[in-house]
Amino acid sequence: MSRSVLSHFLSLSNASPRVSSSTMSGSIDASRFLRRCGTIPRRGLPIGYGGVAGSRCYCSLSVSNPVGPAADSGSVKKRIVSGVQPTGSIHLGNYLGAIRNWVLLQDAYETFFFIVDLHAITLPYDPQELSRVTRETAAIYIACGVDTSKACIFVQSHVRAHAELMWLLSSATPIGWLNRMIQFKEKSRKAGDENVAVALLTYPVLMAADILLYQSDFVPVGEDQKQHLELTRELAERVNYLYGGRKWKKLGGRGGAVFKVPEALIPPAGARVMSLTDGLAKMSKSAPSDQSRINLLDPKDVIVNSTLRCKIETIENIEFDNPDRPESNNLLSIYQLMTGKTKQEVAHECQDMNWGTFKNVLTDALIDHLLPIQVRYKEIIDDTGYLDRVLAEGATKATDVADVTLNNVYQAMGFLNR
Repeated sequence: MSRSVLSHFLSLSNASPRVSSSTMSGSIDASRFLRRCGTIPRRGLPIGYGGVAGSRCYCSLSVSNPVGPAADSGSVKKRIVSGVQPTGSIHLGNYLGAIRNWVLLQDAYETFFFIVDLHAITLPYDPQELSRVTRETAAIYIACGVDTSKACIFVQSHVRAHAELMWLLSSATPIGWLNRMIQFKEKSRKAGDENVAVALLTYPVLMAADILLYQSDFVPVGEDQKQHLELTRELAERVNYLYGGRKWKKLGGRGGAVFKVPEALIPPAGARVMSLTDGLAKMSKSAPSDQSRINLLDPKDVIVNSTLRCKIETIENIEFDNPDRPESNNLLSIYQLMTGKTKQEVAHECQDMNWGTFKNVLTDALIDHLLPIQVRYKEIIDDTGYLDRVLAEGATKATDVADVTLNNVYQAMGFLNR
């Protein structure tokens, strides 16, 4: 979440949704999976953090077909929470790996989508830019199709319970768990000791607070965030063990679990959109070359230039799923997602094209898909009153839900009632 927790793995096929874990695999329909989610056995809480401890449920959802109802008709919808960090322009990888998925999920789930501005300050940043890019990110959410009548859209820092719960959870988080976080090791090594803030180490605890505040059933995550979600799960179990059950009931609470332990929901391959200059590297805001990515708000001439200059192989024919041809697979995948065609349709359409012809076709598809988003974005960003109302209403709704959880945690941990 803190680094685009949703961002990775859209479907490039019409395969049925799959559930996989360390104890089970196989294809099942979405409604059967949702009825069974949360029943997969896990081992006991390990003494130290283990990224692979216990059975974990990873749900794959087809992009071409929105997931079915989250529960039987008339019952309460399952809840999903996720967010994107407001740093720099939202690029094609963010959109295809995260935001577009939200649009598919918002009908079947109760959804909370927010701009994680508190996570944006864990590394050096420009304060003058933070508020601007936060508004722009919110506008992009809506322009891409997130419906404010269905989804709750808000800014993380506008709900104070996030920071409060983070502090409470910090008291229950062993430092050894955080020291094992891969992203902290990588980013602290790059930044150097003098530029590494405590927040870079502890932001997974804030991520846990983001998730647990809303008692979410599922969290859409990508490959690089599975370790952080597992930390959230282990931390929820730890708090439930330390403060829940009869201990909480003796303090006047309802007893039982303080937190719901969320499951990972991973849409399948395709959302991991790769760089236009290196088919083996993920498309990223931090890549030094602007040619490596296509931003959602790029004008037509920039899209044309980026596509025509993208890296290709010397082999003329174009094909999916050849591990020795990552650029071919990446560009075909992007074209498929931009057009909404099936993998088979794209393979058939492009099998006799040379690279020059295909690049022109891909460019047209990108422009046709992104232009309506850009037009809608400008309407939203120009209407400051509308955007302010959306974010204020979203923060109010999120606060109502988050405060219930926060008050329960205060009570279970023995604090005097406020």
